[in-house]
Amino acid sequence: MAYEFVKVEREGPITIITLNRPENLNAVHPPASFELHEVFNAFAADPDQWVGIVTGAGERGFSAGNDLKYQSSGGVMGAPPTGFAGLTQRYDLTKPLIAAVNGVAMGGGFEIALACDIILASENALFALPEPRVGLMAGAGGVHRLPRMIGLQRAMSMILTARRVGPDEAKDLGFVSEVTSAADLMPRARAWAQMICEGSPLAVRASKQAVMMGLDEDTVAQAMTKQRTYPAYVALAQSQDYVEGPLAFSQKRTPAWTGR
Repeated sequence: MAYEFVKVEREGPITIITLNRPENLNAVHPPASFELHEVFNAFAADPDQWVGIVTGAGERGFSAGNDLKYQSSGGVMGAPPTGFAGLTQRYDLTKPLIAAVNGVAMGGGFEIALACDIILASENALFALPEPRVGLMAGAGGVHRLPRMIGLQRAMSMILTARRVGPDEAKDLGFVSEVTSAADLMPRARAWAQMICEGSPLAVRASKQAVMMGLDEDTVAQAMTKQRTYPAYVALAQSQDYVEGPLAFSQKRTPAWTGR
């Protein structure tokens, strides 16, 4: 399917999703959000797609966030049920997402990255939640995900001041996993995706869901008691992969995962 504001490529079990409005630093307006909603729906529903990489077109921007020019010009507003960029309120996605941040990730752009599971950054990446300076709040997850990721005090130092953080500080703060050159960013993102694909896709999904749902429990004991009832774990325990993994280990061979 062809999209106007998003480019989608599939490389084996890896889906690469590129925000494609480079003339606007890949800022996201409602039409792009609704397209992304459909893109992520298709990714979630495709059993042959195991890992997603999210990046931005061009060399300057991952995403400048909400398209304020579109909003201020009177463009038709609205958002899909899955939130900004069809992602920030998509709480049931068990497939892992890697954000390959290739430039500015401001406001909603940063929130898109925070909604992913792993963030990689090029040397020209820049992160900020500047919403207070334009009379807004980072309500697409920024004020909630960032404190959970890096701790309250560190998050407040970014949220309240709207200050910009470069890639090395982002790694020190703990929300970026790796900093690369611009040229190496996508090869490294593909390498991370391939590492994930070495595991059973169903086991990966069960692990992600257990982490995310477990965080909602009051104690580790409660999370461990409930984890075997989580849907992704139930699917794993009933799958061919659940048998294939131990069998391949005993036969000293590489597992042939099917994701089924």
